[in-house]
Amino acid sequence: MNIVEISKVLSNKTRVNILKWLKNPAENFPPHQDIDHFDDGVCVGYIQDKTGLSQSTISTYLNSMQNAKLVIPTRHGKWTYYRRNEEVIQGYVKVLENEL
Repeated sequence: MNIVEISKVLSNKTRVNILKWLKNPAENFPPHQDIDHFDDGVCVGYIQDKTGLSQSTISTYLNSMQNAKLVIPTRHGKWTYYRRNEEVIQGYVKVLENEL
């Protein structure tokens, strides 16, 4: 685990908000129209709508979060859904608690 890389990703308020929203997607996003569950995460379009930022900005943010292993992408046809990687998030918190 690269705590410096994760810390860089978390230095952006929108990326932190995305992780907060993904913690409880049913409360933070509208129901999916094409699938009836949030098991695979939230569609990029819903994340973009909630942030009010451009698609390219959100894609860049999600890519950096994916590279840091904070989120897990799943493809459904042409759509990508993102969910939190709880194992990495909890590992990051533990490293901070133990090392800092």
